Amino acid sequence: MDIQEFVANSIGRWRSQRSAHHLAFGHFEAVQSEIDIIALADDDPAVIELCKSYNIDQKTVVSPFRMSWSGQSDWDDSEIKGSCILVPVPDSTDSHRGKLLRDQGYAETIAAAGDYYLTEDGTFVLITAYDRAAAEEKIWFVNPNVRCRVSLIKTSAGTGVVTASFSSEIRQNIQK
Repeated sequence: MDIQEFVANSIGRWRSQRSAHHLAFGHFEAVQSEIDIIALADDDPAVIELCKSYNIDQKTVVSPFRMSWSGQSDWDDSEIKGSCILVPVPDSTDSHRGKLLRDQGYAETIAAAGDYYLTEDGTFVLITAYDRAAAEEKIWFVNPNVRCRVSLIKTSAGTGVVTASFSSEIRQNIQK
């Protein structure tokens, strides 16, 4: 599987159940949410702007997409919601590796560029360094309509785990 196939398989509305262990607080959190993943055109203004901010040639981009989410946590009564633009930039020599540009990161709400690779079994692995933390995410498909995601938030040196979470996501519908 390459990044284009992975993104194509991810397009749609997903119902997510995430359990997270916040080790720093000694707290367990359960989050239910809906995630919408929609494809964007390579020439979408937000994609162009994100590429410019990283000095990336727009011609090297494949399968950009927008991910939006809305959910509820048992830890906090307020609604969890957000949206981000994600732009894969495959390595020119290895179609299974590359950069993933985001206008908003996972561990910190700042723009972020992570390194991704796809394993032989189709698992997408993303490693992103932030100012105060590092994130490692793995996503794999159990079947076309079920996927799993594991996320670790580590200290900026990558030596200690701050948060560990597991999500199971079930596709509700495919969006074109």
